[in-house]
Amino acid sequence: MAEKGLPCLDMLEATPEILRGLMSDLSDADARWKPAPGRFSIAEVLAHLSHSEGHCYRMRVDRFMSEERPELEPDDAQFHLDLYRDADPEDAFDHFEEQRESNVEYLRGLPTAAGERVALHRAAGPITLAQMLHEWALHDLGHVRQVAELVRARKYLAGAGPLGRDYELKP
Repeated sequence: MAEKGLPCLDMLEATPEILRGLMSDLSDADARWKPAPGRFSIAEVLAHLSHSEGHCYRMRVDRFMSEERPELEPDDAQFHLDLYRDADPEDAFDHFEEQRESNVEYLRGLPTAAGERVALHRAAGPITLAQMLHEWALHDLGHVRQVAELVRARKYLAGAGPLGRDYELKP
């Protein structure tokens, strides 16, 4: 089904519902479980998504629309790890979902030509708003996959008994 207007908005709009489905049977302990010390828990992924939604993506969209060729800094998720560590998974998800709804509504109100607006990304060089929307969808899908792997490892692998031994999970 073809989208009208800016690209990727259907995917961006679907992400919260996809995540909600993946997390439907999780307890708070499941959401906070870390597969290894250097890996994210689901709670941390949700906190990252919530933070990125407003402090990275929406801020960039606003700058694309209000400035001519704004200069954008790369976002460094590692810099924000302390914000994510103790996040409440339900609060983080609710905040992400509210922001995403607002952002998609705003983006749907922009003309298709807005996708051609250009910014200078300090690491990537000149980028268009349409390219950033594609990267936003890539970012979402990477974290959807990450949450799915965490759910698989935490909720379903042990219950599969010997049938689970052939799965090579990378949560």
